[in-house]
Amino acid sequence: MREKVVIIGSGPAGWTAAIYAARANLDPLVYEGAITDENRDLGTLPLGQLSLTTEVENYPGFPAGDLSGYLRTALDNEHHWLTDLHRKEGCSGPELMHLMRQQAMNFGARVVTDDITGVVFDSYPFKLQPLDGQEVEALCVIIATGARANYLGLESETRFKNKGVSACAVCDGALPRFRDKPLVVVGGGDSAVEEADYLSKFASVVYMIHRRDELRASKIMQQRAFDNPKIDIQWNSIIDEVLGNDEKGVTGVRLSSTADGSKRELEATGFFLSIGHTPNTHFLEDKLEMTEKKYIQWTVPFRTNTSVEGVFAAGDVADHYYRQAVTAAGSGCMAALDAERWLAAQ
Repeated sequence: MREKVVIIGSGPAGWTAAIYAARANLDPLVYEGAITDENRDLGTLPLGQLSLTTEVENYPGFPAGDLSGYLRTALDNEHHWLTDLHRKEGCSGPELMHLMRQQAMNFGARVVTDDITGVVFDSYPFKLQPLDGQEVEALCVIIATGARANYLGLESETRFKNKGVSACAVCDGALPRFRDKPLVVVGGGDSAVEEADYLSKFASVVYMIHRRDELRASKIMQQRAFDNPKIDIQWNSIIDEVLGNDEKGVTGVRLSSTADGSKRELEATGFFLSIGHTPNTHFLEDKLEMTEKKYIQWTVPFRTNTSVEGVFAAGDVADHYYRQAVTAAGSGCMAALDAERWLAAQ
C-alpha cells in the first residue's frame, strides 16, 4: 500500500496538518496512536496531551460559553457523549481535539488507530511499520507525535491530574481555582523559574520545591526568583505526596527534607510540574537528526524540514520552547504546506 502523505500523531499539529493536506487533495493517512495500557501509562493515547486537559482558555476562537448545541451538530453521533459532559464554560481539551479530528475527517483524511513502531527513511518510498497491520509505503511523512510531560510518578499525583495537578502553567495558571491561592512548582531549572514567575501573577504565593540548596537555573533566572516577593523557595525538599480530596482536588503537599528527613505540609490548590518533557521520538532512533534532548531537529530556518528530504516534523516533537496548542497547530499547517510543495517539486 503506497500513500502520498502519512501523518504520525494526533495532537493539534497532526490534525492541522491533516486538514491542510486533505484540502490540497493529498488524501492523507493519519496514524493517531494505539489504545494500549502502555500508551495510557505514558499519557500518549490518541488526541495528544490536550485531551488530558480540562479547560482550554487560550486557544483562539473558543470564548467562555455553552457550546453544547454546536458540539452536537459539529461532531458525529459516535461522539455526542461529549455534549453530555460539556461544562458550558467554553471548550475543553477533549472537545477541541475531537473537533479538530472531525474537521480533518470531513475533508477526507483517513484515520488509523494504531502506532507506528518503526520507520525506514534511507530508501524511497519511505516504509512505515505499524504495531498492527501491514507495512505502509509513503511518498512523504509528517511526524507530529508530540512530547509528554515528566511526572514524579506518585499515585496521588495521578489521582489529581486536571484537579489541581498540571504540567503547564501557561495553559492552566489563569484558571479560577488557582487565583489568589497558594501554588506549588516542582523543579529548579530555568523553566521552573519561568513557571513560578508566571504563576505569581495569579497566586497569593508560589512555593518552589527544590531538592538541593541551590537552583540549577541560570544566574539571571535565579535572581528573578529571588527578587520576586511572591516566590518562596523550599530548599532541600522533595514531594512525598500530593494532598487533596475528590471534592476540592489538590489541597496541599507533604514534603520531606533531604537534609534531615523531617516532614512538613504546605497548603496549596495547585501543583505544577516543571521537571522537563520527553519527546515521543523513541521509534525514530538514528533515523533523523535530533537535539541532545531527542527532539527532532528542524534543518531549514522557518521550515519544518528534517534531516531527511520528504520527512517533516510539526508540533512539540520538534519544539521544546513554546509547547502550546496554537503554536503546534501553526507548525502543523506549515508542515502540510512544506509537504505539498516538496511533492509538487518532485
